[in-house]
Amino acid sequence: MTDRPGRLMLLDSASMYFRAFYGVPEIKAPDGTPVNAVRGLLDFIARLVGDYRPTHLVACWDNDWRPQWRVDLLPSYKAHRVEAERTGEPDVEEVPHPLEVQVPIIREVLEAFGICVLGADGYEADDVIGSLAAQARQPVDVVTGDRDLFQLVDDDADVRVLYIARGVGNHERVTNDWVRAKYGVDARQYADFATLRGDASDGLPGVAGVGEKTAATLLGRFGDIDGIVAAALDPGSDLAPGPRGKIKGAADYLAVAPEVVAVARDLELDTSGTLLPAEPRDLPRVAELAHRWGLESPVQRLTSVLVGG
Repeated sequence: MTDRPGRLMLLDSASMYFRAFYGVPEIKAPDGTPVNAVRGLLDFIARLVGDYRPTHLVACWDNDWRPQWRVDLLPSYKAHRVEAERTGEPDVEEVPHPLEVQVPIIREVLEAFGICVLGADGYEADDVIGSLAAQARQPVDVVTGDRDLFQLVDDDADVRVLYIARGVGNHERVTNDWVRAKYGVDARQYADFATLRGDASDGLPGVAGVGEKTAATLLGRFGDIDGIVAAALDPGSDLAPGPRGKIKGAADYLAVAPEVVAVARDLELDTSGTLLPAEPRDLPRVAELAHRWGLESPVQRLTSVLVGG
């Protein structure tokens, strides 16, 4: 990106529409199609744009929610979600059908508004967010309910996370101090912290016997996973036998997992359409979609915020 004034807001789209789907009561369009996620997401965007007044906005998209290159490195990566789909067992991350049918509508409405929807083949939305944030030449707000993106927080570059796990209306502004107070590590260490601790929701086993407290302690002493592994392999280091054995026992995992957990920051992306529109780009199309899907109220709220900005 070239130098730009203002502020860039990056939306973790799937994280947001999942929360809209589960947080907004069932609402149906005139033809019976559920639209609660569409309505909720539009209201989330209207609220965030109204509160933070970004000049640029991108709805970041999962072109590939489980990239093969990550699976090649770590076969367990999100494997439980594939198994849940195969067996029909419920899984919190699986897209239920009433939400699945809304995703194309969400994309269509955003594009009619002129809101940039951006993905990258072979990569997750997290990688799009990471690359846009790293390459931005303006302050950045990342909107997500995913802790993995705490690794992007950078006070010096004015990159923060608006963490919506407790709802958009109760979101938290995540800075380096926030991460350190909660986890005992700096944001730049968060990816290594998550690798050591593990994350069952992503199929990351972590290092057996290493929880959050031990992970934070090790990172505080040795800086990063490379430093921790070097200490474990050095007979002269003062690393205690217990954690030394655990780290050595997880050598194969630690050789590949950091690359899986780290979001990409170097994707080449077309950012020409990221400017937040001052009004819907295709007003007749927006009106038609609003009528077809019963979205008149949230469409009007978002339109008012754009025009009023």
